[in-house]
Amino acid sequence: MTEVDVLVIGGGPAGLAAAIAAHEEGCRSILLLEREPKLGGILRQCIHPGFGMHVFKEELTGPEYAQRFVQSFHALGLTAQCDTMVISLSSEREVVAVSPQHGLQRFCAKAIVLAMGCRERTRGALRVPGWRPSGIYPAGQAQRFVNLEGLMPGRRVVILGSGDIGLIMARRMTLEGAKVLACVEVMPFSSGLTRNVVQCLDDYGIPLLLSHTAVDIHGRERLEGVTIAQVDEQRRPIPGTERRLECDTLLLSVGLMPENEVSRAAGLTLSPTTGGPVVDDTLQTNVPGIFACGNVLHVHDLVDHVTVESTDAGRQAARFARGQGATSRPAGQMLQVRDGAGARGVAPQSVCAARVTESLPLMFRPTGVFRDADVVVRLGDVVVFRKRFRILTPGEMVRVVVPAEKIKQPVAASELTVEVVS
Repeated sequence: MTEVDVLVIGGGPAGLAAAIAAHEEGCRSILLLEREPKLGGILRQCIHPGFGMHVFKEELTGPEYAQRFVQSFHALGLTAQCDTMVISLSSEREVVAVSPQHGLQRFCAKAIVLAMGCRERTRGALRVPGWRPSGIYPAGQAQRFVNLEGLMPGRRVVILGSGDIGLIMARRMTLEGAKVLACVEVMPFSSGLTRNVVQCLDDYGIPLLLSHTAVDIHGRERLEGVTIAQVDEQRRPIPGTERRLECDTLLLSVGLMPENEVSRAAGLTLSPTTGGPVVDDTLQTNVPGIFACGNVLHVHDLVDHVTVESTDAGRQAARFARGQGATSRPAGQMLQVRDGAGARGVAPQSVCAARVTESLPLMFRPTGVFRDADVVVRLGDVVVFRKRFRILTPGEMVRVVVPAEKIKQPVAASELTVEVVS
């Protein structure tokens, strides 16, 4: 059994930021475990620009953004073990991992930071009729093929779903000479960032078919085509609207799920809305000493927000490892954070008002498209925070920062509610 103060699981942008922050907080016994052969996570294959505008105040590609944290990680003398898969995690903060170099290992940590990221939904979650021919890929897998391995999945492409990876791959495949026939989205709005719709579809003349879905897949050995149809308000295909698109590749961009198999086995409470652990304002889960951040907590749109959140998680983990984090909740007003009208998946899910010293960041996704709407935070029945937004969409996560004094008002309340008022 190897003992460490802080163990970080995941070597992507979240895990790197958490490990660096734990070191800056004074912790010196830190170990990071990563299942890939190199640090950097998903950003290694995200060669497009658009990263770093908040953290570094400049536009970077994904590899450039990741490399800055990898360099800082190594400059601090921190230890990472790549090619290492965590296979179990216990509520006593014991971890079992396996790797080709070290074999089976057991670790015991004073504090653990979960930063395993997320994974893509596959065709099995869609239940689209048809055979299982080659040529159907999650969009992120296709991105890895093209950007890291130099392989082209196909030449005539349909993209099902309008998540950010799918939108970006529409542009990437076009630049590599493929013909992208359409991006098909079952909802009446895109599930990706507006900037990606404009830069990746509109700028290249790729149609975005809203309120449409795939109803049949053709081809037995290799994909030959996809039949799409318009859907009604209940997302049911409308008879008579079917049309077939001849293609050899179907990319699936139908959502991401936090990677929480080991979290569930450790007894962590998972949110049915976000799919990630339920955490308090320190990003601590219901199991003392286990913290969560980044896409394993809830799927983010911007890696800059992942960095800010993970930095806080690393600091809190280091404090817990030093004995500054109590195993029980501190004395003071404990507030349950609730999803109000128009808000979905607010995190964190609980807040100790007495513990918040400067501000409280709250993140959620709108349940629909709202224009000229206010995000309102209520302490009981009292409005303590309000911010106006020109537009809110489910494809873009909302982050509001509530000043500490707003939630420390002498109000007899046990709930903090976030809602959208249009």
